[in-house]
Amino acid sequence: MPEPAGEAATHRKVVVVTGASGGIGRATAVAFARRGDAVALLARGETGLAAAAADVRTAGGTPLTISVDVSDAGAVEAAADRVEAELGPIDVWCNVAFSTVFAPFAEISAAEWRRVTEVTYLGFVHGTMAALRRMRARDRGTVVQTGSALAYRGIPLQSVYCGAKHAIKGFTEAVQTELRHDGSNVHVTLVDLPGVNTPQFDWVLNRLPKRPQPVAPVYQPEFMAQTLVHASEHPRRRAWWIGIPTVYTILGSRFAPQFLDRYLARTSYRGQQRGQDARPDDPVNLWEPADGPGGHDFGPRGSFSGRAWSSDPQVWAGRHHGALAAVGAGLAAAGVALWRRA
Repeated sequence: MPEPAGEAATHRKVVVVTGASGGIGRATAVAFARRGDAVALLARGETGLAAAAADVRTAGGTPLTISVDVSDAGAVEAAADRVEAELGPIDVWCNVAFSTVFAPFAEISAAEWRRVTEVTYLGFVHGTMAALRRMRARDRGTVVQTGSALAYRGIPLQSVYCGAKHAIKGFTEAVQTELRHDGSNVHVTLVDLPGVNTPQFDWVLNRLPKRPQPVAPVYQPEFMAQTLVHASEHPRRRAWWIGIPTVYTILGSRFAPQFLDRYLARTSYRGQQRGQDARPDDPVNLWEPADGPGGHDFGPRGSFSGRAWSSDPQVWAGRHHGALAAVGAGLAAAGVALWRRA
């Protein structure tokens, strides 16, 4: 595809987004495209990839679609080679791809545990490996990890997903400290998200009597995509807590874990199921993409747009925490001065 000219070429970045065929990955690819970036779209489902490429092109970006299973380290490495050969050096690598199972722990097989772990955890490891092999040699670049509040607090019916997200947090922190030790200008930042209105709840492997739903409140994927792009632009910050529920989940897990145990045991089974019976013919994307041959494009959004949020004051406050701290300190100093004068 032709390269952008003039100022657009000067500021264009080469971005890789995994899980780009739907959900947060799809919305994130489009958000980067709005900056005029060249965006490599990595996912399994070719139907969703083709639609995502059209969205990126419409938004002003240059798409490159690569059908790849992120659980395959060699395939991810080959995809990175192709991105750099066709688009140029990778500036940002954004790991989003995942899969999961909604079920009690006792109802998830060892093979299903292995598959989810290979995609959701090792997929991030493989993407980070491929990115850092190239970025460290150039001493520049950013890896953005899509984390979760559930990396800090496990909840019922999502044991395999919570385990993978805890693992992502742990390995990311280790890599961050190694880069700091080396004095590297390559950065890895973790963005912990709340529940999001994505198609995963329509295509996940589900063994619950009802169809699953995210823990409320729910956010639109486009809003979450903006936070991932912002994190890529401010990569020196090691982690971002996105949304009010993420903050109270993380703080609650630190200061009142036993209370959360009781609360989640009482409410989470009902709260994660909607009022629709699960059906044997519901799509499943664990082993094969739900948008593969014979499937359809699921897009970025799921079935919960009627109650999804597109803003949150905590996100604004998180981006401007330094200024808020300075204002708070100034007000406190002024209060002390007035008290002393009085």
